[in-house]
Amino acid sequence: MSVVTPTLLAEEFCRVRSQSLALCAPLTPEDMMVQSCPEASPAKWHLAHTTWFFETFVLREFRPGYRPFHPDFLWLFNSYYNAVSAQPEKKLRASFSRPTAEEILAYRHHVDAAMEDFAAGNIPEAARERIVLGLNHEQQHQELLITDVKNAFWTDPLHPVYLPRSRNEAREASPLNWVSFPGGVAEIGYAGKDFCFDNEMPRHKVYLEPFRLASRPVTCAEYLRFMEDGGYSRSELWLSEGWSTVQTEHWQAPLYWRPRDNGIWQVFTLGGLVDLDDLLATPVCHISYFEADAYARWAGKCLPTEAEWEVAAAAIPVSGNLLEGETFHPQAAPPASEKPELLYGDVWEWTVSAYLPYPGFDPLPGALGEYNGKFMCNQMVLRGGSVVTPASHIRATYRNFFAPATRWQFSGVRLADH
Repeated sequence: MSVVTPTLLAEEFCRVRSQSLALCAPLTPEDMMVQSCPEASPAKWHLAHTTWFFETFVLREFRPGYRPFHPDFLWLFNSYYNAVSAQPEKKLRASFSRPTAEEILAYRHHVDAAMEDFAAGNIPEAARERIVLGLNHEQQHQELLITDVKNAFWTDPLHPVYLPRSRNEAREASPLNWVSFPGGVAEIGYAGKDFCFDNEMPRHKVYLEPFRLASRPVTCAEYLRFMEDGGYSRSELWLSEGWSTVQTEHWQAPLYWRPRDNGIWQVFTLGGLVDLDDLLATPVCHISYFEADAYARWAGKCLPTEAEWEVAAAAIPVSGNLLEGETFHPQAAPPASEKPELLYGDVWEWTVSAYLPYPGFDPLPGALGEYNGKFMCNQMVLRGGSVVTPASHIRATYRNFFAPATRWQFSGVRLADH
């Protein structure tokens, strides 16, 4: 997101903040309280925490005389910033019946009014940088909000519809082509002048062996063949921890797939339950790193490294099935070309790379240094964004990360070969 002038910054602030409210428009106050799994958060908590970010890191620090909306909100809506305050246990957020959704909207209005008044003056560069970071932080939570709503509606026995489904009529996937890259010394990491997160820097050299990348992600039809070939019962395909997870969690299919009595699979989407036959050409999603890795072994291929993925994406403009398209589910790929142009949107793509600091990594100073750096352990990197990622938020150098058993994200797999 490129923000230069105060006017553009104010416009972007209003746009991003309004987008969060628009995403909540289909929800009832009861919907906004649900926390259906430990990884998720209630929708009203997302609205409050993103507001807390601006109040805590901008208004409290840079606007003299600012009066916080509520003295308890500093710790109540803190997520994991230990340098700021203690915080409630994450898995208990669904128990916050108070403050109400109405009070949280009033909190947003209070902070937005103060932010607009603050931004109208000559703000210091450090404050401007905090605002830009806060907007990108809010875009991350917009994606999480929709992801969490999907899980909440899945656990509801009535399987509510978030928005009516936009039908995809494609019944067959485009052919899978292989795109070759020569390898050698390359550079990865952010080097531009616009915003990036600290974990995308510094730019540095890597050496790559020649590799090939699939022109599109793996489809539901292809993943179904893996399942039908005993993929979930063949221990030789799985990493040790992955195999233990399959047995402990009784995985038999991707998250949100369920078998009907007639043997036909159904898939839960934000548009409701859909027969798998209608989605066979779309990218498989809601699979863990363990499942992506097992599928790649079964296919005789591998997952790309994050450096390989970034080198392939470096010259490709951001476009694809992203949040602004409002499809809320991966779509079948258009006819494939000789280039892997479909690298953004639809599904986050697991890489084989552990989430580690780049050489010379320097986290942000103070509490904001906890934003990314302290999670660099036991996480795997995903690239490319998903159907619920804002288009202005994603880029070739963007590093997402989750634990390898995570499935509630819109995560899929693109194969690589060497």
